[in-house]
Amino acid sequence: MLSEGAHFMKGMVLGSLFCLLLALLGSLRLGRESGTVDHHLHHHVQAPSKDELTRLSDSQMQELSNQVQISCIIMVQPKILIYWATAVNTWSKHCDKAVFYTSESSKALEAVDLNEKDDWARLRKALKHAYENAGDLRWFFVAQATTFAIVENLKYLVLTKDPSEPFYLGNAMKSGELEYVAYDSGIVLSYEALKRLVHVFQDEDKCPERGHALWKLSDDKQLAVCLKYTGVFAENGEDAQGKGLFNSKSVYSLISDSMKANPNNVVEGCCSDMAVTFNGMSPNQMQVMMFGVYRLRPYGHDFHDLLMFNPPEGSDND
Repeated sequence: MLSEGAHFMKGMVLGSLFCLLLALLGSLRLGRESGTVDHHLHHHVQAPSKDELTRLSDSQMQELSNQVQISCIIMVQPKILIYWATAVNTWSKHCDKAVFYTSESSKALEAVDLNEKDDWARLRKALKHAYENAGDLRWFFVAQATTFAIVENLKYLVLTKDPSEPFYLGNAMKSGELEYVAYDSGIVLSYEALKRLVHVFQDEDKCPERGHALWKLSDDKQLAVCLKYTGVFAENGEDAQGKGLFNSKSVYSLISDSMKANPNNVVEGCCSDMAVTFNGMSPNQMQVMMFGVYRLRPYGHDFHDLLMFNPPEGSDND
């Protein structure tokens, strides 16, 4: 009996070592293959400064503001119907095109029913659908229904960037050797990055739909792995002063954190005044945020913005 137990334990140990060896070989293979492509030249992507804009002519600025259009890919589920409805009625109206993708249809709200329960497989299908129906749109913003976005600030961030280059940006994080963009803060992809991603989806060895790893990666990390195989790397979206624009917390949480860390300069220590996203808010707080961002104005105060992003034609934009 003791001999059988010893053989069983020996088999367990050898099996575990074999699995670890396979995982190590997989990571080495990823490193070698991604090393064959040119590394990105822009790890921190910053919005243009006012000085940069003043060097452009009025016609150039007008042309840029008209060219920058955002396709919003918003992932929803019936179990978070109230967030879904809030996103429909608030910030998504500022997207040039907003498509909601769901795991199953809902009679209450319109969306593309992907008929897919697995989160990663559903995200892949949504990205492929968005690419195939892109039309003239060249920037893509991937968000969850719990995210609140200020689309005009996103347009300003990518204003002078070329979507024919592979941009993959947002709140860049690091897990071991893998750099990725946090899903809960929103993910921005240029047309070139999305094209490469959809292409690598066809390679089950590099970018499996169901996953071959010993442990399941989160959707944002899996996305980064697939993009890395195509030479596209995570980049942090920042304002001209280097402050991050994509936030995984609410304004209230960020201010609370700043009050503890920077009690003498709370506003400066909190967040960028050109922030693109926030998260962790209730639907009611999102409605209040919408009022504060788009409707509340101090009388007689002029922000002296050098250009304007017009709302999508025919929309009921605030």
